[in-house]
Amino acid sequence: MDNITATIQVVPLNHYILLSAIIFTIGVIGVLIRRNAIIIFMSVELMLNAVNLLLTAFSAYSGDASGQVFVFFIMALAAAEVAVGLAIIVMVYRNTNSVDINVLNRLKW
Repeated sequence: MDNITATIQVVPLNHYILLSAIIFTIGVIGVLIRRNAIIIFMSVELMLNAVNLLLTAFSAYSGDASGQVFVFFIMALAAAEVAVGLAIIVMVYRNTNSVDINVLNRLKW
């Protein structure tokens, strides 16, 4: 076992599961409650990071690198989401002078 895997396995797997559940729950609450588009995108990123943490922990505990490969693809997806999301937010701000998602009703035909 390499040093990083041994370091990850010092903490029990239950703690990783609990931390990931807490982070994911904070992300879901942020998506459901907030009306600011930037906060919603940050909450989605929190949810993706919670999944990444859990996949990395399971991968380290099982000794299989496939979970870490999935983490790499999720990180690439998150980067693409940020690029597209920020472009959409900039265009909405230019049209409405607000990033409130309730203002998006003005953009209907």
